[in-house]
Amino acid sequence: MCLAIPAKVVEISKGKEGERRKGKADFGGVSREVDLSLVDAKVGDYVIVHAGFAIAILDEQEARETLELWEELLE
Repeated sequence: MCLAIPAKVVEISKGKEGERRKGKADFGGVSREVDLSLVDAKVGDYVIVHAGFAIAILDEQEARETLELWEELLE
C-alpha cells in the first residue's frame, strides 16, 4: 500500500542551477527533507508527500482536516 502524507513546508534550500529543488517539511513535529521539484511550493504551504516527493499543494483547511483524520487513525 502506498500513502501520501500532508506536511508543511518550513524551509526551501538554495541549490545550484540544474539541481533538484529540495526543502524541509514538518510532518506533525518531525522534520524531513523533501523534493519540491514537482510543485511550486513556498515556505508555509502544505503539500502532499509520497516517497520523499511533494506531489501536490493543499490549501490549509484541507491539510488540517487530513491531518486530523490521520491523528484519529493513529489513536
